[in-house]
Amino acid sequence: MADRDIFAVAAAALGEARPIRKAKLRKAAEALGLKQFDVSERMLSDYLARHPHDPGALQLMARTAYGLGQKEKAAALYARCLDLEPDFAAARYDYANTLFQLNKPPLALMQLDELLESDPHSLLVLDLKAIVLSAVGRHSDSLALHRQMVQDHPGSPEIRVKYGWSLKGMGLREEAVAAFRKAIEIRPHYGEAWWSLADLKTYRFSESEIQAIQHQLSRAEVSGDDRMYLHFTLGKAYGDAKLYAKSFENYARANAIKRLAIAYDPGWLTRHVAKCRTLFTGECLQSRADAGCRAPDPIFIIGMQRAGSTLVEQILASHPTIDGTAELPDMSLLAEHIGEQIAPKHGLEYPDVLARLDAAELRELGARYLETTRFRRTSGRKFFTDKMPYNFLHVGLIQLILPNARIVDVRRHPLGCCFSNFSMNFKFGALFAYRLGELGRAYADYVELMAHFDAVLPDRVHRVFYEELVRDPETDIRRLLDYIGLPFDDACLRFHENARAMDSVSSEQVRRPISADAIDTWRNYEPWLGPLKSALGPVLDAYPGVPLFPARGA
Repeated sequence: MADRDIFAVAAAALGEARPIRKAKLRKAAEALGLKQFDVSERMLSDYLARHPHDPGALQLMARTAYGLGQKEKAAALYARCLDLEPDFAAARYDYANTLFQLNKPPLALMQLDELLESDPHSLLVLDLKAIVLSAVGRHSDSLALHRQMVQDHPGSPEIRVKYGWSLKGMGLREEAVAAFRKAIEIRPHYGEAWWSLADLKTYRFSESEIQAIQHQLSRAEVSGDDRMYLHFTLGKAYGDAKLYAKSFENYARANAIKRLAIAYDPGWLTRHVAKCRTLFTGECLQSRADAGCRAPDPIFIIGMQRAGSTLVEQILASHPTIDGTAELPDMSLLAEHIGEQIAPKHGLEYPDVLARLDAAELRELGARYLETTRFRRTSGRKFFTDKMPYNFLHVGLIQLILPNARIVDVRRHPLGCCFSNFSMNFKFGALFAYRLGELGRAYADYVELMAHFDAVLPDRVHRVFYEELVRDPETDIRRLLDYIGLPFDDACLRFHENARAMDSVSSEQVRRPISADAIDTWRNYEPWLGPLKSALGPVLDAYPGVPLFPARGA
């Protein structure tokens, strides 16, 4: 028990509290466990046709729907399940998590509070509640819950790490360091605790700490997951020590381990770009210029991760008329809703179905986005930021439903941006980040997509180049504010004084004055970046310009 993830143990116990006794449901559960969602869906559909009021079958079908990406269907199935059996704790927990994933945190909190009434110290429920509270900006409440969890389970390194993250988000660096070190003291080979120290960016490892990590890697019983984190940590430690060959070797090993656990199709993004280039022609967009919701409130900050978007967000959030929020899931969830609920009615998929929607439908979708993000706007300011980098996938949707929203594309040198991704271990997203060739392909696809929108929507997207912003902050900030339509404010130059809480991996860096230190870090690793350069091709040669992309299918 001492070396098992306490959350995994709690999750297993929650599921075991209600054993599956019927053979047909056990088989469906086995298929679900193997992620054979089509198999479990077929088996459960047959079973529910004969037993529509079986709560256990409804829970399994909800989990299957979730696995198939049908979150709204999953939520409806969980609601039916709980109507039949309100005390089904595992189903209620799953329901709360699904509501959270659907960006309905107030409803998720209601479900979690109901669970806590019967079990006030439930580890899983307290943890999920802390996550939800942080997501809605209640960082102090989230920190209080994590502190309670540490008090209830002082010997859990997993909880110590979560507590450290919460402290980091509040800007309490030294306390976060102490929490991560305590986790390592409890479990010396706990890779995630070591990586959490590295992820502080400004933390520097001592020689004795490097030796301790190497010792853990020499132990055969250390798990693959821990090894992945430990290699990422050594990559950072050796890089800070200017031992770049050793640093890259460890980053490469870490990424290789991580990539083995990821199901990623490198062609997906390429196909999406081709669809968008075909669909979002100048004629298509101009014919719907008067459609959509006219509100100018959102400022979308998009681009590849590790390009400087957190810095731009922090600068804008320091302006007295702009509310800084977070990486909001609302646009991607709206795209999922369109794909799951609207596209099938037309026999199409997203984004192709957007061509079938009329002005009223587009206006309603824009209003829906504004409504779902409203609870995050706590200051009552005129504008708000949405710093989800991957909203570059949905620029066409944004244009159609929110034609007056601002779109800021933050771009960084391809090798600098991509290597920064390669040196990171992301908990979510960035599935392309763990092979240099896939990284380069994804970056090139992103540049191609944005070049298309630059052509069909001239001057619609404002571009910030990270290197220029760092070199001459005031000039670039003035240009950015001119694009938004706002006067310059000195507070934007003092962005590092803004004490707002944030969950970004760059949170520590933007709490310091602007610096050019990281611009050329990638040059230290250039001898090993051949596969990345090959995949980037002309995109690398043309930067900061863009190459002429041939017509798709040519």
